[in-house]
Amino acid sequence: MKLYRNLCEAVIAGLQEIFDEKKYADKVIEKILKSNPRWGARDRRFIAETIYDIVRWYRLFRELAKAEENEYWKLLAVWCLWNKTEFPDWEEMKGVDRKKVLARYEEVKSERKIRESIPDWMDELCENEIGANWTTELEALNEEASVVLRTNTLKISRHELQQQLEEEEIITEAPAEFPDGLLLEQRQNIFTRQAFKDGLFEVQDAGSQLIAPFLQVKPGMRVVDACAGAGGKALHLAALMNNQGRIIAMDTEEWKLTELKKRARRAGVGNIETRVIESSKTIKRLENSADRLLLDVPCSGLGVLKRNPDAKWKLTPDFIDRVRELQQHILQDYSNIIKAGGVLVYSTCSLLPSENEEQVKKFLLANSNFELEEEKSVMPSSGFDGFYMARIKRK
Repeated sequence: MKLYRNLCEAVIAGLQEIFDEKKYADKVIEKILKSNPRWGARDRRFIAETIYDIVRWYRLFRELAKAEENEYWKLLAVWCLWNKTEFPDWEEMKGVDRKKVLARYEEVKSERKIRESIPDWMDELCENEIGANWTTELEALNEEASVVLRTNTLKISRHELQQQLEEEEIITEAPAEFPDGLLLEQRQNIFTRQAFKDGLFEVQDAGSQLIAPFLQVKPGMRVVDACAGAGGKALHLAALMNNQGRIIAMDTEEWKLTELKKRARRAGVGNIETRVIESSKTIKRLENSADRLLLDVPCSGLGVLKRNPDAKWKLTPDFIDRVRELQQHILQDYSNIIKAGGVLVYSTCSLLPSENEEQVKKFLLANSNFELEEEKSVMPSSGFDGFYMARIKRK
């Protein structure tokens, strides 16, 4: 593979924004790719994949290059060696030697936190909470995330969508355990396709696709999605309800709900109403009103590191402490939205029991009028993102 200077400069500029300016990797890459529409598919893929790879292996590559914090060209040189690619004799890459890099890897590969490229505190926390399985899950989190589509069954069946995509030479696999899911055989920009513009599918990880069905909704129900964000799960609920009944999608961020409205129009969804959570009164007005409640709460996001590898370097122990408090607050305060006999689902994209099972136990100890019906975990080693969900009934 030949390296082109302008593409490498785009990679370095992206890394500077992610690490020096603390910007989100997906937004940085999106902006870079929009900045030069003349780049072809191969160039765009090189930029996106190289940035993500270096972000994912940031600690390991720094160790191998013995690089300082902002020596991103050296990290790119290590990336080349890692991918068996010769790199040009550019001034910025001098000092990175293949034999030294390989010798250094032999020295550090027995240290999991360096080999798997993760901060000390995160490795320690996850080992303490997850135990012997942590090494397996960490290795899975360093794999590239699959692109998974969720069929919009309001408009098309999964089989029909698969056939339609195949006609456009987009080959997918239909995993049996995810009834609406299609797994892309090859990564590509799916958002430019007509099928997406027509609202025939959404991009949604397979693990995430298990959460809406776990709520056991039926057409005609009144459902509240109290942490809706941009609405991926609300749209899934609407499809499961055949567009009948009512879904109140709520969030503290109005811009996310604006995005949900746009997605709902594209999907042909007509039973979602959005509400911004302005204060505790917004929640109080909904007391005892819902048949179903989804609490897909803010969390550490440790289950989705393969999709958001930059989170490894942005997360802090303090943030996780604060988010645990917020999770319990949401469970305690929002659970009153459910009618007697109704059901809520508490879910996270975290792997930590302290954000998952332990939060549910704490809630149930304080609220004897609720009982746990079922809980389920999806771990990254299954090939997809990590999720936890608990279905809780109000007696």
